[in-house]
Amino acid sequence: MRTARTTAAAGVAGGGRNRKTPSVRSSPNAGCAVGLVVQKFGGSSLKNAESVLEAARKAVRAKKAGDQVIVVVSAQGSTTDDLIAKAAEITETPDAREMDVLLATGEQISIALTAMAIQELGEKAVSFTGPQIGVVTDRTHRKARIKSIDTRRLRDALDGGSIVVVAGFQGHDELGDISTLGRGGIDTTAVAVAAAMKLAGAEVECEIYTDVDGVYTTDPRLVPDARKMERHQLRRDARDGEHGRPA
Repeated sequence: MRTARTTAAAGVAGGGRNRKTPSVRSSPNAGCAVGLVVQKFGGSSLKNAESVLEAARKAVRAKKAGDQVIVVVSAQGSTTDDLIAKAAEITETPDAREMDVLLATGEQISIALTAMAIQELGEKAVSFTGPQIGVVTDRTHRKARIKSIDTRRLRDALDGGSIVVVAGFQGHDELGDISTLGRGGIDTTAVAVAAAMKLAGAEVECEIYTDVDGVYTTDPRLVPDARKMERHQLRRDARDGEHGRPA
């Protein structure tokens, strides 16, 4: 498993990009710089119990090194594809809103299992869905864009000593309906959460754990001509994201 590190940004590692930094609501004490690591684990990094425990060990090691830790996770293995297949057994034209409700369940399984694994290793952990941490999106079901992130619940949990496990790929729209971000949405969530926490006052590093050898413009397993992003390009995207410019 390889790690790609980048600074907090509104760009996306590994698939698609947000166009601007999400707006942020911070907790009242969010002015002090705090060492924070945001770790992202994709489906292949959580495919079975041992993989989940290994991800948990990485989070615990970061916590023991003195950092606060947010873990952003995907659905396990082929769970998302399996859910899509289940919908196809019912209808050839599933409603987009109902597909979001269905697909969001995959990450809920992962956050619960990952939090349990961290607890089993002796650290405090709490899991949150996207809606629970205030990831607000537009109303474009199955390929929504993040509009804002409320960092208050994240900060409260971190300040209480917990490793926070967040479901990537999902949020809710202005009506409270579940929304998903489409393919690449886990990376989108991880980098957007990192950017939001940085704007809230934290010193943030984002770690993308992956089975490819870096950060790409899209998924190289699906798109043969996907380009690997160089370090200077990641820094540029981070700078642009912090200032609200297109990444």
